[in-house]
Amino acid sequence: MSAQPHLRVISGGPLSTIQDLGRPGWFCAGVGVSGAADRRSHALANRLVGNRVDAATIECLLGGLDLCATERVILAVTGAPAPITVDDTPTGHSTLVVVERGQRLRLGMAPAGLRVYVAVRGGIDVDPVLGSRSRDTLSELGPEPLRVGMELPVGAERYRDIVVDVAPVAAIDTAPITARVTFGPRDDWFTAPHELLTGWWEVTDSTNRIGARLHRPADFPALSRRDDDELPTEGIPIGAIQVPPSGEPVVFLADHPITGGYPVVATVVDRDLDALAQARPGQRIMFRANASEVALT
Repeated sequence: MSAQPHLRVISGGPLSTIQDLGRPGWFCAGVGVSGAADRRSHALANRLVGNRVDAATIECLLGGLDLCATERVILAVTGAPAPITVDDTPTGHSTLVVVERGQRLRLGMAPAGLRVYVAVRGGIDVDPVLGSRSRDTLSELGPEPLRVGMELPVGAERYRDIVVDVAPVAAIDTAPITARVTFGPRDDWFTAPHELLTGWWEVTDSTNRIGARLHRPADFPALSRRDDDELPTEGIPIGAIQVPPSGEPVVFLADHPITGGYPVVATVVDRDLDALAQARPGQRIMFRANASEVALT
């Protein structure tokens, strides 16, 4: 009987964390959901290797990850298109990758997108915290970020047989991203809330798993409030667009706080959040009213 496979971390890149679909149900205790920032890419990687979609993967910022297999493993890499090699041999993206004992999987730096996902058949089998293996970077809950020398155990659970070896998905690029929004609950705190839809915004270098901070050229107006009254702290969902006094919004992502004191002008619809999670600094974001809202106006 072969030993349990492990993935030994040779390099964790700029930031690599373990993520699954998060820990819902803990808001009452002040704990956010967290989980994979780009859930679509996370789920695709798991499906390719035959895991359940909630199996833990590695979420790697930009690339630079270097892993050595202690036993034969089957992997898939999705998300931002980082170059992939196995012992210096290039291999495909969004496809099955077999790494034999002692071989190394290396990710180069992605030319577009922000987050790369690595799934291994059986899942990353670290101990869960409050029912999840996700790292919450805001609360520092869950497994530690990957560091040199760590050995990540690979689980034995198999959900189904592998039925495809490649997924023909659209490539992530640096083109402008359109995100649909539903206005409220505090759009009445702004003199012209629909200015959010005018022109475009750019992602700043302050973006992280907590949220994407946006700014835009002086050609377009900033969001201005009707007054400077304080807003009592209230619940904040993922995708909420909170506007601090600067008028430059923050779109909350996977590790967002569960409460906030600045008004939320609108919320990005759930199905557009994965694209925003892949937006890198300098990339343009254009907001559009959700179709259901347009129909009501």
